[in-house]
Amino acid sequence: MTVSGVGALPLPKYHQIYLVLREQLAEGRFAAGLPGELALAGQFGVARITVRKALAQLAAEGLIDRAPGRGTVPRAPAAHLAPPRTRTAARRGESRAQLTGLLENIVTMGLATKVRVLECHTVPAAAAVAQALRLDRGAPVQKARRVRSTREGPLSLITTFVPAALAQGFGKRELAKKPILILLEEAGVRIGRATQTISARLADADAARELEVTVGSALLAVTRLIHDTRGRPVQWLHGLYRPDRYEYQMQLSRVGSIDAKVWVSKALHAQFH
Repeated sequence: MTVSGVGALPLPKYHQIYLVLREQLAEGRFAAGLPGELALAGQFGVARITVRKALAQLAAEGLIDRAPGRGTVPRAPAAHLAPPRTRTAARRGESRAQLTGLLENIVTMGLATKVRVLECHTVPAAAAVAQALRLDRGAPVQKARRVRSTREGPLSLITTFVPAALAQGFGKRELAKKPILILLEEAGVRIGRATQTISARLADADAARELEVTVGSALLAVTRLIHDTRGRPVQWLHGLYRPDRYEYQMQLSRVGSIDAKVWVSKALHAQFH
């Protein structure tokens, strides 16, 4: 899979690679350092000089440090790039969804699709994960990656993080059979509320392979933080969805006086095909 397969994006190849790497840095994917230029060139199917130009742009923005003999490393935890909830959204209460309806639709989708578990193991919480789940950095969390599919093919690539203490009763075998929210409830967790952000991402080589799209393709990106009834974070989810097979539909109504009518959501539905 190569970046050149993206004909719809009017962007130079190096800039497409820059965007993909920037998103991965924001997710804390390179805590131990970025792959070398040759590895990245092979991953994206481009010349080494193209990768070098993308890295130079990241370095110019202060996102990475490059030093001979030390490789390329993130300059600092990239919380300012794409935090679990942006500071603006946290202040304004944006990108929030009511629990009723939303999580019911999520569970319904989980029961109506097939899942393939790519990995499920306990890992130390990276900075972004620890921040979202209110844990100490390095605390044990269960990381699981799954691909959900319909009869038409892959639908989504989901990565979830759950505090290890809450995930002791389920693993790869259970995740292949039941939605994780059901497993959490069976483990005694009382699901309370969820906050959600919907945005767009470009497919990196891994997502492109699992979702059967080209590198650099536009994907629907969902970040969801689920709390229990006591307000404790119990799951942090990153989902990448094929926009040609998945969509959100919201029913809106206007409330308030004539001078201050606003749109509010009454229901949220997830549709897939």
